[in-house]
Amino acid sequence: MSPDTQTHAPTDLVVDVGPVAHGGHCVARHEGRVVFVRHGIPGERVRVRLTESGPEAKFWRADVVEVLEASPDRVEHFWDLADSQRSWSHRHPPVGGAELGHMSLERQRSLKGEVLAEQLRRLAGVERTITVEAVGEPGTPATAGLAWRTRAGFGVTPAGKLGMHAHRSELVLPVGGMPLAVDAINALRLWDIDLQGIDRVEVAAPANGSRPLVLVVPGAGTRAKRLSAVLAQLPEDVSVASFDPVKGEVLRLRGRTYVQETAAGHDYRVTGDGFWQIHRDAPDTLVGAVTAFLHDGGFLAPGAVAADLYAGAGLFTAPLADAVGVTGSVLSVEGSPGSSRDARKNLHDASQVEIVQGRVERVLRDKARRFDAILLDPPRAGAGRAVVNQVIGAGPRAVAYVSCDPASFARDVGYFQAGGWELSGLRAFDLYPHTHHMETVALLTPRG
Repeated sequence: MSPDTQTHAPTDLVVDVGPVAHGGHCVARHEGRVVFVRHGIPGERVRVRLTESGPEAKFWRADVVEVLEASPDRVEHFWDLADSQRSWSHRHPPVGGAELGHMSLERQRSLKGEVLAEQLRRLAGVERTITVEAVGEPGTPATAGLAWRTRAGFGVTPAGKLGMHAHRSELVLPVGGMPLAVDAINALRLWDIDLQGIDRVEVAAPANGSRPLVLVVPGAGTRAKRLSAVLAQLPEDVSVASFDPVKGEVLRLRGRTYVQETAAGHDYRVTGDGFWQIHRDAPDTLVGAVTAFLHDGGFLAPGAVAADLYAGAGLFTAPLADAVGVTGSVLSVEGSPGSSRDARKNLHDASQVEIVQGRVERVLRDKARRFDAILLDPPRAGAGRAVVNQVIGAGPRAVAYVSCDPASFARDVGYFQAGGWELSGLRAFDLYPHTHHMETVALLTPRG
């Protein structure tokens, strides 16, 4: 919380919860001032506690502490530590990461669809009704919104216990389980370990059941002896590595410094700090959607020229290489040196793939060429105007755009439209149940 906007004495207000907004909150008003309310549902009347306020603030932020008139979509939260009402009754804010757990999954998806539709309308002038699709086999924990995270990040309390941050706060609250994480993460029982000297813990447990990796970020001045003490408390069949955020180095403590993932018939090595989709079913789901748009749509065939921009470890590069065959070519571009090294190992036998590590805009400028199709999977900030214009200038017949942020996605769609393109296909997936996040796969083509 910003020190100049934080409320020092608890202040409660009664408000009517208005429409959903991008970012995991709803809009309410109090005496003409906008209040962004978390843990409410549109149409409810609630008592909220201000978490950020002040006379100079453009808007206030608040958490629901009591529901006076409930929505029929309200359900009992599955996780006490993330439940706003229970947490504040114990005089602390809820942890982040499950801010929609108080409502039915159907209502969560409908609200996410509203957010995406509103962003497209406001930023791109596109009118479209959005249906957010559930992901996972029917009857599995994932379809109930639980046990889907194959990756989870944790803080550490001053007492050395595993914890999670409260929303927009430095406060770390101890946890004794993570209901959204797959069983293999919870089975490690990291909350039983003395983590003194550790600032952060990242865990990856691949959906294919291969060896998990625990990545620890030591605090300043932590000695090797303390790391050895942490290592001794972890199961022998788990890989353990440390990460130096200043140098960007992953150092082996035991086992591997990477995990082995599987998706769409390919195996992928992903280094400890590298990016991989966190939902157990996300890689296959997203590859399937991209393939349907590009390959099944007739934009990719043997001999075609394609590009995978912001390629990571090569999740999409491998199926693109399959589609174009040995007579085609795929340019794979990734900015992270570690992820680019992973991609080289993952695609070492694909002679049609050229892997380049560097900024996308620089590589596109230096390797000016024409493409039949381009895959864009940018970080949360989106591709931006410069990259969109470079992509258009490369003359592809189609672009598949994978996005995790409705606002940056809608903004970039607007840039494509300004360049004479149109949104030809769109699918949205609920790959982050009980959170406000979603994943979008779009097909963009030249108008006409």
